[in-house]
Amino acid sequence: QVQLVESGGGLVQAGGSLRLSCTASGRTSSTYGMGWFRQAPGKEREFVAAFKWSSGRTYYADAVKGRFTISGDNAKNTVYLQMDSLKPEDTAVYYCAATRVGSYRVPLSSADVASWGHGTQVTVSS
Repeated sequence: QVQLVESGGGLVQAGGSLRLSCTASGRTSSTYGMGWFRQAPGKEREFVAAFKWSSGRTYYADAVKGRFTISGDNAKNTVYLQMDSLKPEDTAVYYCAATRVGSYRVPLSSADVASWGHGTQVTVSS
């Protein structure tokens, strides 16, 4: 399956913006999906957003809808997560995720995920 490398993240004040990037390498194609999950201390890992390469369709958790935008660059095998109007409750480790190549699925739950990135910290101060 694919290998995922994330970049971006950091510390920002409430109301600010950050952009995360995740590049896939290995057996890439348009037959799978990529997305982002996050995990705050003491909480379960939760779905944030997903992107389906074959259609360009996007999916969002209710908590981030209207504030976060996921997009993909096919030529770079990279998905981006633009995070605007950040809130302290968005503080978490953000993980890039991918489904199995050939599945045509998107990662909407941890059970869908075949590959994980190493995670990147996002901290939003109040």
